[in-house]
Amino acid sequence: MKEWWLRGLVNRVCQHLARILPGARSIRVALHRARGVKIGKNVWIGYDVVLDTSRPFHITLEDGCVLSMRVTVLAHFRELTGVTIAQDAFVGAGAFILPNVVVGRGAVVTAGSVVTRSVPSMTVVQGNPAVPVAKCGIPLGPKTTLREFSRNLCPLPPTKAGAPHNGTVSEKTLAAKSKL
Repeated sequence: MKEWWLRGLVNRVCQHLARILPGARSIRVALHRARGVKIGKNVWIGYDVVLDTSRPFHITLEDGCVLSMRVTVLAHFRELTGVTIAQDAFVGAGAFILPNVVVGRGAVVTAGSVVTRSVPSMTVVQGNPAVPVAKCGIPLGPKTTLREFSRNLCPLPPTKAGAPHNGTVSEKTLAAKSKL
C-alpha cells in the first residue's frame, strides 16, 4: 500500500508532537488516535514513544495498557503486520515490540526487552529476545503497588539456552509459592 505524501507528512508531524508533548493520557493519546492507532480507554503513553511511523493503523492498544518512555512498536515488515497490546498490559522503558506480536492481557514486558514472539496473558518477559520469566498473580496497574505485584509473582523454572519457554508453571513451582 503506497502512502499518500500529505497523509505521510501529517502522520509524521503528529508522531513527533506525541513524542515531546505532555499529556500521557490525553494529548499523546489523541495525536496517536489521529494517526490511526486503535486506542482503548485509560491508556498511558510515555515520553518519546514511537508507534510505527508509516503504518500506525496496524497497532491496537487496548484499555488500561501502559507504554513507558522510549518504547518502540514496529507494526509492519514485509508480510508480517500488526501489533496488539492487550488490556492492562505493561511495557517497560526502552522495550522494542516487533511485528506480528500480541502482548497478552495483564502481561509485563520488562525494560529494554525485545519482543519477537507473542506474550501469554499474565506473564512477565525479559531479555533479547524476550522470554517468559514469571507468571503474574495480578496485573501491574495504576492501583497496584510494586510490592503487591512482586508478592504475587510466581517465577518460572529456567529453560535450556535457546529453548522456547511454554509459559506454564510446574507443580513444583506452585508448591514452593504456596509455602511463602
